[in-house]
Amino acid sequence: MLNVGVDVGQPAAILLNSNESVYGPSPHARMAARAAISSIERYLENPDRILVPAIAGHFGLNEDWITTGQGSDDLLARLARAYLGPGTELVRSANGYLKVPNYAHANDAKVVSVADDGFTPSVDRMIEALTDRVRLVYLANPENPAGTYLSGSEIRRLHAALPDNVLLVIDAAYEEYVDATDYEPTHKLVEEAENVVMCRTFSKIYGLAGARIGWMFGPPDVIDTVRRIALTFPVASPSAAAAVAALEDRAHTQFVYDANRTGRNWLTSEMQALGLSIVPSQANFLLIHFPDPDKSAKAVDRFLRQKGIAVRRLASEAYKDYIRITIGQPHELRAARDAIAEFLSGHP
Repeated sequence: MLNVGVDVGQPAAILLNSNESVYGPSPHARMAARAAISSIERYLENPDRILVPAIAGHFGLNEDWITTGQGSDDLLARLARAYLGPGTELVRSANGYLKVPNYAHANDAKVVSVADDGFTPSVDRMIEALTDRVRLVYLANPENPAGTYLSGSEIRRLHAALPDNVLLVIDAAYEEYVDATDYEPTHKLVEEAENVVMCRTFSKIYGLAGARIGWMFGPPDVIDTVRRIALTFPVASPSAAAAVAALEDRAHTQFVYDANRTGRNWLTSEMQALGLSIVPSQANFLLIHFPDPDKSAKAVDRFLRQKGIAVRRLASEAYKDYIRITIGQPHELRAARDAIAEFLSGHP
């Protein structure tokens, strides 16, 4: 994530800056990772052999349509390597996930960034941007760093406008946090189409950011292509063991979902009570607006850091007046709320 930070000379005690799960992984995942270390001198041959059946069984998906990688970013980079090149284009929402353009540029492709509507991707503008050079249309749903989303009907409208030779890539890293009733689980469209793939991750609700495990669901020919260009031995054995155990602990996942929803609603209300506007979020973070140059996002970021609280500022010009706060545990959110209130009430 491209970001703008401040150095106040001390490490933060409360980390609300990288959208990690503040509740960590399932205890069973921790135990599984520790047990796998006993054979860590060995490479993990073909991690899909272990991970794919577990993922398919958990989500009710076809194993032939799944592959895995080092987080969803690895899979996004491989898609770019497989389908982009000189003279081709990737279409994206201008203020969407900020790393994706790098993957296109690395393959000498052009990035077409289209304007959004208050950080919500514009289907109409993405359709207008289509040319015969476009090979990938990328969309994070929910979006990062804004937390906005598109309904199932809007996603389907975008897909219906795509030529058969254009692949719609939906990055659903935050799907497990969604509570919007008009959001359609992404795998449903993938199963019905021949040119849609979904990327998912274990880094968010499963609390395994450091394990670096992602997975992709898509047509078998795309999966085969992406699998062929993977690194040798791409996944560590403790990571794979932890991921399988995390899927099995549905109670922990539900706990994290419930706690995130409660915390997100609470922080939204508290920020609004302080007179701040927020971007409605379907993820595990909240984007908060600081339009007053005398009480700027840069200044509140520094103030929070001085209080030992790390939040995220972003390098994109569109986000210069915003900070993004990961939904932390209740005591962490209260500390952030109290510090922001102190900042607004009189800190220069």
